[in-house]
Amino acid sequence: MNKPESFRLFVEPEIPVLLRVARSLTGNGSDAEDLVQETLIKAFGALNTFDGASPRAWLLTILRNTAHNVWRKKKPDYVGDWTLLPENRPAFNAEAPRSAEDEVMAGVLDPALAKAVNDLSEDFRATLVLVDVEGFTYAECAEILGIPIGTVMSRRSRAVAKVRKSLQKAKEEAVRK
Repeated sequence: MNKPESFRLFVEPEIPVLLRVARSLTGNGSDAEDLVQETLIKAFGALNTFDGASPRAWLLTILRNTAHNVWRKKKPDYVGDWTLLPENRPAFNAEAPRSAEDEVMAGVLDPALAKAVNDLSEDFRATLVLVDVEGFTYAECAEILGIPIGTVMSRRSRAVAKVRKSLQKAKEEAVRK
């Protein structure tokens, strides 16, 4: 089987899963698409070494490793929250850009819950989103993130506790007002 046929057979059916996982890892639609594109390029290049068993696990491993490499290179330049910059002002006084995902979620997700989830560290947020939003099992999440199942369980438990605490604090502040 040649590379294009293998790609069509093993890789293309997994692209929606790759996009969902990439969005949960990056928290940003455009970064997720870039990450998946890099993953697909690497997968195409390595198809001759792929044995055909478990394409999803193979692709998610490539995705995870690519994400770690990208984060390692990009982290110093990344500004996750533009409000943290003093006197942040986009060029020509334009509004700071919002992703399509942010637009949709602003109308769907309770602001206090969105803030609580966004305030989690990357590790806790990725675990919480993969298990509770995307519906992956602990084992699948462990494979995606490259960590032991016990670590997934403890991170998810701590993430849920932090979200609950944050929501309780927001509720108490709302009552005081």
